[in-house]
Amino acid sequence: MKGKLITGMSKNREVRIYIAQTTEMVESARKIHDLSPISTSALGRTITAAAMMGMMSKIDKEKLTLQLKGERAIRQIVAVADTHGNVKAYISEPQAENVFNALGKLDVGAAIGQEGQIVVIRDYGMKEPFVGQSSLVSGEIAEDIASYFAVSEQQPSAVSLGVSLSKDAKVNFAGGFIVQILPETSEETLAQLESNLTGLPSLTQFFEEGLDMIQVANQVFAGLGLDELEEYELNYRCDCSRDKMETALMSLGMKELMDIVNEDGQAELVCHFCNTSYHFDKSELMVLIQDLARPLS
Repeated sequence: MKGKLITGMSKNREVRIYIAQTTEMVESARKIHDLSPISTSALGRTITAAAMMGMMSKIDKEKLTLQLKGERAIRQIVAVADTHGNVKAYISEPQAENVFNALGKLDVGAAIGQEGQIVVIRDYGMKEPFVGQSSLVSGEIAEDIASYFAVSEQQPSAVSLGVSLSKDAKVNFAGGFIVQILPETSEETLAQLESNLTGLPSLTQFFEEGLDMIQVANQVFAGLGLDELEEYELNYRCDCSRDKMETALMSLGMKELMDIVNEDGQAELVCHFCNTSYHFDKSELMVLIQDLARPLS
């Protein structure tokens, strides 16, 4: 369930790159959520993007939520990432029907549609989180995130995301990169970068040819030089717990908990992100009710 992120700068300090390999993480998500191929591709791209975006922050306890709202077969994708490389995610339609383009490849854009929204929530652990949003432009996710950066954060970016599946629908490769233009970048640097990106093969093609992340980054930064490389571990990891589920139950209030006890005699909560099930019998629910009834000291 591990992945890897490499960050770097051009030698002239005008362009930054984040490049991630998330194959094991996306395969883990595929198994956890029992995903169809199109759902694997869509969720995998979102996991990769969230992992990179989460690591952009310098605030230790920040959590980033990346949400895509579609209007076709796939209605919602949510990924949550932190600044330590941990990511969890779910998709509202794990068994979305496969859609193919004219080349016979999975068409994520057609499955999500172009009429939805992308929402990014950055929770800094303070009172009000930062919420940014923009309209989807293609439903392909990479283009939508690049548009979000430009519209909502005024950050010119190039985004590439890829998921390659085997014939039996397992994940062969998942990864992506985000290239960000820093303020006061020269026209020469922009022209070189645009030329590099225009002639760049797809990420899946790169990795199928055996290129590693550094080699891909060097091709993106050809003529600019790659510097200040740092490597980080990524993980598909859910932080749910029984304590958190107890808190969720108590948030329902005493009356609703009593209704559950009287009508069902038990409660079953399932985590959206990892499908872990938490069972609470009648006696455990009564303890929660007693805690709610206890006066605050």
